[in-house]
Amino acid sequence: MDYSLLLSFITASFLLAIMPGPDNILVMTESLTKNSKNGIALALGMNSGVLIHTLAAATGISIILQQSAIAYTIIKLMGATYLLYLAYKEYHAETVPLDLARAKINTTSNSYVELYKNGFIMNVLNPKVSLFFIALLPQFISKEGYSTMIQMCILGVIFMLIGAMVFSGIALLAGKLKKYISSQRFWDVMRWSKIVVLTLISTSLFLL
Repeated sequence: MDYSLLLSFITASFLLAIMPGPDNILVMTESLTKNSKNGIALALGMNSGVLIHTLAAATGISIILQQSAIAYTIIKLMGATYLLYLAYKEYHAETVPLDLARAKINTTSNSYVELYKNGFIMNVLNPKVSLFFIALLPQFISKEGYSTMIQMCILGVIFMLIGAMVFSGIALLAGKLKKYISSQRFWDVMRWSKIVVLTLISTSLFLL
């Protein structure tokens, strides 16, 4: 594998994991309304689901990429375009501070096993995650070294581990973040950070 690409992927994965999205916000809500262990169980379940998307992307895309260099280029450009589209959607999205009072009413108590299972199922059944992986993983594949399938599996596992660590960290630090999540300014800053990260990743992929 190209270690410069691997380092870039690790950096991108960390930035994407730490940016507020439906998954880590749900982990934060579960932690604040219940406890950090609940949030960690949910986080581990969500990130375990990444393995399913990784296998699906690796087995499907690797076959296409092995057929021709043109297919490889097309997939890279389509992936970069999709990431730019996500940045565009984020730009037009409305940011609303998290309402903990409402979250407490809507959140039910579950065992750690149930939370893990719920997180896993939520991730696996989310088609947007599949699209994201199909768009992201091929951008960091090297034409030399391991096969495309093995490289994508390695990247998927790395993404899963980084996501699990970041989400678990959010669960543990949720109490300290409580004073920020009701601030409109906090969510605006996070939204623009996400826009910048997605745009930079997409632009760099277009230029490669």
